[in-house]
Amino acid sequence: MLMEVRGVTRLFGQTRAVDNATFTVERPMMIGIIGRSGAGKSTFLRMMNRLTDASDGQLIVDGRDVLALKGADKRAWQSQCAMIFQQFNLVPRMDVVSNVLHGLLNRRGTLQTLFSLWPREDIHRAIDILARLGIAEQAGKRAEALSGGQQQRVAIARALMQDPKFILADEPIASLDPMNAQVVMQALRDIHEEDGRTVIANLHTLDTARRYCDRVIGMRAGRIVFDGAPAQLTTSAAREIYGADASFSEAATSTSIEALAAHDTDGGTPEAADAAYAQKLLAD
Repeated sequence: MLMEVRGVTRLFGQTRAVDNATFTVERPMMIGIIGRSGAGKSTFLRMMNRLTDASDGQLIVDGRDVLALKGADKRAWQSQCAMIFQQFNLVPRMDVVSNVLHGLLNRRGTLQTLFSLWPREDIHRAIDILARLGIAEQAGKRAEALSGGQQQRVAIARALMQDPKFILADEPIASLDPMNAQVVMQALRDIHEEDGRTVIANLHTLDTARRYCDRVIGMRAGRIVFDGAPAQLTTSAAREIYGADASFSEAATSTSIEALAAHDTDGGTPEAADAAYAQKLLAD
């Protein structure tokens, strides 16, 4: 068994942000966690990565309860459980390759990282990862010069530098337009399929969960109310997850890019580069 979540709970005062979350992951897969804002999705991922402590429960990986780890053991777990954030969390004025190399902060000395004294093999690996994500030509640019989709791919590259077993993506496409959202989700899917890594992504859009995920977990008011295959995520199931009535429409959350692709005609811009990359992915 890859991971077992046993009654994981997080209290904020009297509020149960996550309430008795229990499920198992038997093999590497891509899992989407969906639910409305405040459902507990982000809190769960932050507990898994140990950015937030759990109030109760266990999360068993390789026979250890990672929620109980401390000190060096906790840091070692965090290096195996990389986080990707909605707002990228890059250093804007730092060049792209240095941002990617920051994925090794837990494994390199303080002076080495402070003065950017990176071994040549680390730099080459960072560039190789950027090439894999289609943005190697951006390596020397400041992160702030890139489009939102490109910045999120830099954040993914930084996570891959950790060589993690798990990649946790907290609303990775919430601040992106539909075109860039497709690019980023395809990149995460490719990482799962090609590397055999487990990817767990918090998502808002049902079509995204169905298209890219092997399994979907629905949360409502801190509790898991759905756990199944994408094909089981019917409109009625979605209404239960979101607490919606019969007026609920999935169209409002669509991330389809087919109509948008025809409008990306400004050659040479970061947005146009993202559009071309997305079109290539969709053609594969």
